[in-house]
Amino acid sequence: MTLVDRIELLIGRRPVRTTPLSGGCVGEVYRLDFPDGSRLVAKTGGADSGLAVEGAMLRYLVEQSDLPVPEVIHAEESLLLMSWIDGGGGINAASERHAADLLAALHGIRGEAFGHQTDTLIGGLHQPNPKTASWIDFFREQRLLYMGHEAVKARRLPPRTMARLEDLCWRLDEWISEPDHPSLIHGDMWGGNVLVNGERIAGFIDPAVYYADPEIELAFSTLFSTFGEAFFARYQEHRPLPPGFFEERRDLYNLYPLLVHVRLFGHSYVTSVERILSKFGF
Repeated sequence: MTLVDRIELLIGRRPVRTTPLSGGCVGEVYRLDFPDGSRLVAKTGGADSGLAVEGAMLRYLVEQSDLPVPEVIHAEESLLLMSWIDGGGGINAASERHAADLLAALHGIRGEAFGHQTDTLIGGLHQPNPKTASWIDFFREQRLLYMGHEAVKARRLPPRTMARLEDLCWRLDEWISEPDHPSLIHGDMWGGNVLVNGERIAGFIDPAVYYADPEIELAFSTLFSTFGEAFFARYQEHRPLPPGFFEERRDLYNLYPLLVHVRLFGHSYVTSVERILSKFGF
């Protein structure tokens, strides 16, 4: 059965055009155009694509927050069907301030523990979320050590670098304190997942949700220069950052997305991991 036939069977409407889109990490992504001018987005993948999990994460954000995300129309492992969001513009100062408003509100949503009710995905990779009382324990065990070992098993992180990472992990409390409460985060905050329409954020896509210290989200937003000064000035009007974030904690938190990239793409990101380890004396 073709994708067009499958869409028609599911929703009773047949697309007149399917246009490939960029951004498919675990499969193909298409824009679907219908005779009445409406559009949807379809992601397709294999039996282990994680599209059902992605659909569940988007639905969770809709249920628990006001963050603008696509509406999920259908979700299973091989097909995720979502609403279309117009957002082809670049990030500017005004949209950064809007993003800060939206993310500060998201981070105000409290959880009972760090982690999540289910495991999730980031970049198509498994992301474990056992509910944990301590943020430092969770960040150490379920983020840095877990993803570091996954990268070693994939032969993309040298064992000697993993040993340095392990040494750092047991001293995290020298730089990181326990936050007041777990906060809901999007979890994969880089520019490719931010849709902008003019001076407003149209939507956020491809989440990797869990409850965390929101600083890990803020750090990730700087890793590939997604947000800058305008974002942080507005965000801190809502939620002031304790001293030391930009000087120390940002780099520590960015070890996690860097390890994700090491696991996915290999050696080119190992140098960045090692640079941070060296900064902290490891």
